[in-house]
Amino acid sequence: MFKIRFTKEAEKQLLELKNTKSKQRQYKAVGKVIGYMHVNLRHPSLNTHKFDSLKSPFEGGVFESYAQNKTPGAYRIFWIYGPEKREITILAITPHP
Repeated sequence: MFKIRFTKEAEKQLLELKNTKSKQRQYKAVGKVIGYMHVNLRHPSLNTHKFDSLKSPFEGGVFESYAQNKTPGAYRIFWIYGPEKREITILAITPHP
């Protein structure tokens, strides 16, 4: 199991989803994915892969996991390992352009 941390930006993005009535489906999908990430970062529905366009503040890379797929504006979660062992930090929760 992994402890999950959020950057201030990711926390703000999650709260915005939670508090926007028209974004409840996205909020639910993001919450489900965060639950999977807590238990199993290799869960097949996450479609996790390395995202080379961003640099990690720690050793290792930035990863992208899918909260939604095959949906216009599907949400993605960008995260890194660390800063501590068995922790991940969510950097951003954003719609796919």
